[in-house]
Amino acid sequence: MNLFPIGHVESPLTDRSTAPRQGDEGAPDAWVVVVPQYARAMTELRAGQEVLLLTWLDKADRAVLAVHPRDDQDRPETGVFSTRSPDRPNPIGLHRVRILSVDGQRFQVAGLEAIDGTPVVDVKPVLAGER
Repeated sequence: MNLFPIGHVESPLTDRSTAPRQGDEGAPDAWVVVVPQYARAMTELRAGQEVLLLTWLDKADRAVLAVHPRDDQDRPETGVFSTRSPDRPNPIGLHRVRILSVDGQRFQVAGLEAIDGTPVVDVKPVLAGER
């Protein structure tokens, strides 16, 4: 299997420990910078559009199989496939975001909790009826 980053995140978030856990928990606006060879793939992206960003959470611990959800020790340990923990065997991040603007080979999105430098592996439109 070959996976190639199509870009990266530019964000004011630089420390995983202080980043919001979800985009709707105070995550800032951020930029997705697309690698020049993939620029043609983004030509139909528009402000106001909702997209799903798939990221590679490169700071994740890939050996983790179970966590206390939200690091709350009062909650029972749960397998990572039943959580949104970034620590997991294949740390793929899934972020539903709204495009704020498009500028050349980058686009700005609202409320992205990924930290600065996070590789982006794909962008997909949100289809009508998806929640």
